[in-house]
Amino acid sequence: MEQERKPDTEEVWRWLSDVPDPEIPVISVTDLGIVRQVNWEDDTLVVKVTPTYSGCPATSIINLDIENALRSHGIDRIRIERQLSPAWTSDWINADAREKLRAYGIAPPIDGTAADGRLLGRVARLSGRSNMTVACPRCGSTNTEKISQFGSTPCKASYRCKDCLEPFDYFKCI
Repeated sequence: MEQERKPDTEEVWRWLSDVPDPEIPVISVTDLGIVRQVNWEDDTLVVKVTPTYSGCPATSIINLDIENALRSHGIDRIRIERQLSPAWTSDWINADAREKLRAYGIAPPIDGTAADGRLLGRVARLSGRSNMTVACPRCGSTNTEKISQFGSTPCKASYRCKDCLEPFDYFKCI
């Protein structure tokens, strides 16, 4: 079935903002910053997606969810392209999404840190330390400890709050 009008890309971006990340459903694929570009090439909608890392197991599900969402809005011709460069960075997670993560019980990524928890460059120089402190998303305490570099998904690490005694995930910078 051919659609009568071609929606503008702004409208498509709004639709994509309703597509949840399959591993963290409280944020969308646009909140996460993995949808890089949306444009029309003739009568085909092209959506460029950058996975959080090249081996992300959720990539195929994300692409399918994007395609299904767009088809539900009447778009028949869709091409989803994987864009690996530039590589995704947690800096692309928007401010609203960071707050959604915190409210959901996941500590959002700390800018200027590496996946292993080291502070990088200017952040390390300004703070005078090499390791970061992750605040508990439940009580806000910084009296926390890393339990494991790997959490419930590869993009998260496991932490525990020493004050409220609750375990939590930290969304690692990649």
